[in-house]
Amino acid sequence: MSEIADFNQLKIDKSWVTVGAFDGVHRGHQQLVRHLVEQAHRDNSPAVVITFHPHPAIFFGRVAQGYTLTAPEEREALLRSLGVDEVVTLQFNAELANLTALNFMQQLRDHLGLSHLLIGFNFALGRDRTGDLDSLQQFGKYLNYKVEVVHPVKIDGDVISSSFIRNLLQEGQLKQANAMLGRPYSLEGKVIHGEHRGNQLGFPTANLEIAPERLLPIRGVYASRGQVGGKTYMAVTNIGVRPTFKNPLDSPRVEPHLLDLKEDLYGKNLKIELLEYLRPEQTFESPAALIEQVNRDIKEAREILSNGE
Repeated sequence: MSEIADFNQLKIDKSWVTVGAFDGVHRGHQQLVRHLVEQAHRDNSPAVVITFHPHPAIFFGRVAQGYTLTAPEEREALLRSLGVDEVVTLQFNAELANLTALNFMQQLRDHLGLSHLLIGFNFALGRDRTGDLDSLQQFGKYLNYKVEVVHPVKIDGDVISSSFIRNLLQEGQLKQANAMLGRPYSLEGKVIHGEHRGNQLGFPTANLEIAPERLLPIRGVYASRGQVGGKTYMAVTNIGVRPTFKNPLDSPRVEPHLLDLKEDLYGKNLKIELLEYLRPEQTFESPAALIEQVNRDIKEAREILSNGE
């Protein structure tokens, strides 16, 4: 996990800052952060992103687990790839949640030397989200920082947002979600032992240990890519509870079958990029019918992946 900091650990001068959950680091986030980096570096100042763990919506109980689009480490890596100088992941706890917007901004001024704040069009922070644009601009006059609003990015008239992407993933609209993310949606975890159903059917699968806060897309079968040990493989990934068998799973699992790989992956870290939704999860009348369908899935996935989809 990326380092979890509190304000007392920070001391930066004359910074340009943006604040938010940045879940998914989607194309809207990317536009804001690139603008932050460009403007900060033109001013010979550090570009700083303040974000949080856990996600505030999870902390307040507004949503259940299985919500976030990125793990803290992945989010930090994506933000740094955009040229950010410092990514500060604050522990979102009761103390932070109870800070007023003014107190939060004072902390940024005291510990980061805040000179410019860049925010999205619908941004608000602080206790009860009272730190809206008007309030933040008023605070800026008192604390001597400037506020700039970055407008949203749209695709086909739809504003890109983390919540919209979550809905798309849960509706099976993977291509649209990936277009808004600017990359394939991915899931990563350690390969752990399961019931070895795939081995029994002739299609060994890797059972991924996924953090409970991560969002799983709609149940079904996906053409995907697997990355393990510095190498990339074509894959077919099943997300579901295996309803064909007696005693189906209590909750969905992520089980990729890496094509053309016979290596034992137990204990290794595996990343799966989901490229195309092939079909929903379904119940088959027999294991033989399931095997026949899996062979069709593999053939379709090979065609998709060979064409660079």
